[in-house]
Amino acid sequence: MPFLTGHKIKLRAIEPEDIDLLMQWENNVVNWEVSGTITPFSRNLLQQYIDNAHLDIYQVGQLRLMIQEGEGQTIGTIDIFDFDAFHHRAGVGILIGDQAKRGNGYATESLRLVKKYCFEHLGLKQIYCNILVDNTLSLNLFQKAGFAITGTRHQWVRSGGKYKDQHFLQLFREE
Repeated sequence: MPFLTGHKIKLRAIEPEDIDLLMQWENNVVNWEVSGTITPFSRNLLQQYIDNAHLDIYQVGQLRLMIQEGEGQTIGTIDIFDFDAFHHRAGVGILIGDQAKRGNGYATESLRLVKKYCFEHLGLKQIYCNILVDNTLSLNLFQKAGFAITGTRHQWVRSGGKYKDQHFLQLFREE
C-alpha cells in the first residue's frame, strides 16, 4: 500500500510473530509514563489483541501499525487511537522500541506516512497527540511534523510521586 511505504521504513499490520516484541515494549515500565499503562500486559491479553487486529478501525476505534525497516527488523509501533468517524479526528502515538534506532528519522517518516493515511485515506480533519512537557524529543518530532501546542493540562500525569504537565497538540488537514 503506497500510503504505508516510505524510503526507510514501511508500516505493516500486526502479525502473530510480533507478540514477543509487544510483550517487551508494552511491559517496559520506562514506556508506561507516556502510554498511561499502570499494570503489565499478559501474553494472553496481547494474543487476544493480535487476534482481533484484523477488525476495522471503524469497529474498534484504533489501528496499530508495526514500523519495519524496509524488509528487515521491526523497530517500533505507531498507533491511531480514539478514532472518531463523526468528528473526523483521531489521536496518534509512536514508539521506536529499539532505542538504538532512535534519532535515525524512522519516527519522522512513520509520522509522515500516518498523517497521509489519516488525511487522504481516512478523510480525517485533524489528528492530535498528548506529550509530557519534559519529553522534548517527542515535542520536537511532532512540532517538526506540523503539530501545534493548543493546550496544556497542568499536573496531569503522576510520575515518581510528582505530577507533570502534558501538552495537547493538534494538526489540521489543509483544505
